[in-house]
Amino acid sequence: MLRLPFRTRVWRGAAGEFAGSGTGASMDFQDHRAYSPGDDPRHINWNAYARTGQYSMKLFREEIRPVVDLILDASPSMFFSPEKEKRTAELLVFLADSSLAAGASVRIYAMNGDAQLAIDPMTLKSGRWQNDIKALAPTTPGAPPEIHRLPLRSHALRVLLSDLLFPADPKPILQTLGQKQGTPILFSPFTEAESAPAWTGNYDFVDAELKTKHPHRIEPATLRRYHEAYASHFNLWKDTALRHQAPLARIPCEPDLIPALYQHALPVKAVETTK
Repeated sequence: MLRLPFRTRVWRGAAGEFAGSGTGASMDFQDHRAYSPGDDPRHINWNAYARTGQYSMKLFREEIRPVVDLILDASPSMFFSPEKEKRTAELLVFLADSSLAAGASVRIYAMNGDAQLAIDPMTLKSGRWQNDIKALAPTTPGAPPEIHRLPLRSHALRVLLSDLLFPADPKPILQTLGQKQGTPILFSPFTEAESAPAWTGNYDFVDAELKTKHPHRIEPATLRRYHEAYASHFNLWKDTALRHQAPLARIPCEPDLIPALYQHALPVKAVETTK
């Protein structure tokens, strides 16, 4: 019932079912032009010929197969808790399967810093990809995904699936996603434990990337600074995404997937209904 927003843009590429930027053989009438030798006689406007004695051709909008480059942030923070690991897998399968069902050409890349892996979309449901991407070893743990290293295709929907929990300026990432007339879309899973924690007292915090423990005592002022830093981080992402016309859908991990997409992804136009 939901998929990526294919109807909102004009496509270029191989034959498919979505509106292209040129002319083709669909039933969507576009314009007329003069007949040229070799044109398909089935598209001659015979009514116009009866009126004018001149051959003219009916032009129809071409139908194009959409292109989707799906990029998974495979850093350990995406799999830190069972809820987040499950939601990451659900989103990846949803984005791939709904795109394939729409006739899109889909490529999937997993990235952990500068380490990358291509994933066959047809093997997602087997679950073997999860072990493969957890073995990715970046040069610098915790570094943002180096998306500029990927062979991204022209005129593609560039979908980044990431919790965005890395210290980096969003602007270069969104600029890369928008190159070669790409359309960036961001899906960011999060848990309530990270977005609105109620910590108090002594804790051993675990660095998701390095697997190291750090003891801290959380006082009310410390928790307040965390909440402020977390909100500031995602406000920066939201503002930058807005300037680059990139829908940013933050998807909570606790509710079921489809209701969460209807509530958080559909209003920002990161997905559309299929009807």
